[in-house]
Amino acid sequence: MAQTSTGKRYNLDTLAEMDAESLDSVYRGGEVPSDLSILSGKPKGRMLAIRHTDTTPIFGALKFVSSNNFFPWDGKSFFAVSPQNGRGINRIKVLNSNFDAFPFETKVVSSVIDNKPCILLDYDQPENPWFITQIRDEIREVSPRLFMGPAMWKDGNGGATLVLWFAVDFNTPSDL
Repeated sequence: MAQTSTGKRYNLDTLAEMDAESLDSVYRGGEVPSDLSILSGKPKGRMLAIRHTDTTPIFGALKFVSSNNFFPWDGKSFFAVSPQNGRGINRIKVLNSNFDAFPFETKVVSSVIDNKPCILLDYDQPENPWFITQIRDEIREVSPRLFMGPAMWKDGNGGATLVLWFAVDFNTPSDL
């Protein structure tokens, strides 16, 4: 398991056991690397929690589904362009088919969560359908090579509403 500078250790499984409030705290303690070239590869991804479900009976079912191989989202592939930005795309699997969809660009901006630096996954790309361009994903490194953050819906005024928490683990490459 990777360890942060604060001594906390996280991996996909330990993050998946946390409630939304704990994930928010972990995210706020995360950092942005000085060189975004570290974001290169096909890390395994996992949905961690959906807003307002962690105190409901559906929480356990969501955790189970998102941690199994039949969950359709496998993660994101990242391609470094420079130390300041890059590109990426989501990896989807449906039945026996694997495909890439919904490209994004990466860059450092201020988070709508706490106004501190974060890595924005910018889906406002011409090839994406309108509803994908309304997604705002942010990530920070919370343990070496483990990034997590919120997936949000843009509100049209520069803000966004939290929908769910997710993570991508470069320590665990995808097999897709």
